[in-house]
This record gives sequence, C-alpha cells and structure tokens, in this order.
Amino acid sequence: MVGSAAAAERRDCWSDHDFLALIDAQAAASARESLDWLPEPERIVLLAREGALGFSVLYDDAHLLEFAVASVDELAGVSIDEAHLTFGDERARAFVTEGRERLKTITPIDATGEAGLVFVKLLVGYGRARRGERIVAGQFVRTWAVGHLIRTIRARIEPVTGVREDALEPARRFDAAYPEIAARLDAVLSQPVEDAARGVAALAREVLESGWSAFPSRAADVAEAVLAQE
Repeated sequence: MVGSAAAAERRDCWSDHDFLALIDAQAAASARESLDWLPEPERIVLLAREGALGFSVLYDDAHLLEFAVASVDELAGVSIDEAHLTFGDERARAFVTEGRERLKTITPIDATGEAGLVFVKLLVGYGRARRGERIVAGQFVRTWAVGHLIRTIRARIEPVTGVREDALEPARRFDAAYPEIAARLDAVLSQPVEDAARGVAALAREVLESGWSAFPSRAADVAEAVLAQE
C-alpha cells in the first residue's frame, strides 16, 4: 500500500486505495491479463489501463483503486514515500526499503530555474489564448506555470509547521502548508485564462521577489509587459 492507503491517520472518505501488486517475474504478464483476484468483481463498473503496468478500477460506490501489477525488476528505480507492506517475502521488503532510500536522492528543487519557468509558461499560455487555443492555454497557465510556482514556493518559503510534504508531488497538501497563498492562487485561477495568467505572474512576484536576489525580475518584467496587452 502506498500514499494515504499506507497512512491510516490521513485516510478519509475521499481517499482511494493506491497499491503495488508485486508479482514473480514469470507471472507478471499473465497477472495483468486477468484481474479476477480483485475483491467483489461484480461491483466493478470500470477497469482502465494506465500505461504498461498500471490500472484504475472504479466500484459502484465510487471507490477507486489505482495500482500497478509488476515484478520488482519492472519497477526498478521507483521512489517510494509512504508505504506499508501488507505481505511479501524478503525481496519485497528490500524493494520497499530501497524505494524509500531512493527518495532521498531526488534532485533538490532548482528554485531559480523553476521561477523562471513560471513566466515562460505564462507567456506561452497567453500567446495560445490570444490565438484562440484556449484549452491548451489553460494547461500552460493553470497546470504547468502553477506547477513551477508551487515548486518554487516549496523551495523558498517555510510551510505551516506540522504539514507533511509529499516529496513526489509538491502540489499535494499545498493548501494546508500555505493556506493564504493557496487561497489567493485558487481565486486567481478561477478567472478567464488571460486574467489568470496576469494574476499568477503578480502573485509570483509578490510572494517570492522581495529579498531574493536570484529572482528572475527581468524575465518577469518582460512577461508582465506582454500579459498587459489586450
């Protein structure tokens, strides 16, 4: 079990079940062909593949299972944060231990690079919006620019004490870690895409620029000049 499925104190009615089914190498392919080992198969309303190893399974009460069925070798190199081994042999235990150790080797966030990419993605998104490509524009502004902003904030600003960071997904628990910034960002992103781009740029400067000599101020100036155009 991984994620909140491995941490009972954080599970709630909105939690799904994330897990890895570790299978002997010679049986992995056949195990992915038939999922009749899942509980209560008569209640499954959707079974969807996600990539070569992954699955999403939806039950009739909206409960969701997200999992991979794979051998240890197929999952080699995977980093693991929260995990609970429900059963398994010594090799499975070593897999979990090594995955946790691998988490420590993740490259630290390059705050300066991430901050610069906020404005790059905003510019591209704004340009797409002005061309009339509003769907992809929204991806650039609301997803990619915001992702870079969140990573920069994680690297530069101390979170609320006691909020656990997700090393693999910086946006997780961001609302609890930075409640004021998250509320403002949420309000900004509810606007039309051009206004959202302007708001993200302004928020980035407001919360990050002061006292940080490496902040990409000139890039921010260029971006804001373009975003001001109607």
